[in-house]
Amino acid sequence: MHVDDYRFGRIVIDGRAYTRDVLLLEASVQSPWWRREGHCLAIEDLEPVLAMKPQRLVIGTGAMGRMHVPPETLAALQAQGIECSVTRTAQAVELFNRWRMEAGRTAAALHLTC
Repeated sequence: MHVDDYRFGRIVIDGRAYTRDVLLLEASVQSPWWRREGHCLAIEDLEPVLAMKPQRLVIGTGAMGRMHVPPETLAALQAQGIECSVTRTAQAVELFNRWRMEAGRTAAALHLTC
């Protein structure tokens, strides 16, 4: 899986365009990806990621970084042995592509707009 392009509100993954937030799992894309509280990421919002049991998770907080990731969400991920990176979505996409080229299971949770 490779992210070909990201722009505000639009992402292209393996040649297919998506205009709703996405979860990138081992071999699938889940879109639309909804959160219980739109701009706040709870651990419950990541159930498909947790089921995948990735080694690493890239969280894209939007073009302007407006999606909040509470410390308790990060702590719950780390307690399960998942290395996390939280950054704006453009940087998250670059990191996801780089990590996917390396060994290990990598997932991404990407907010596409604000």
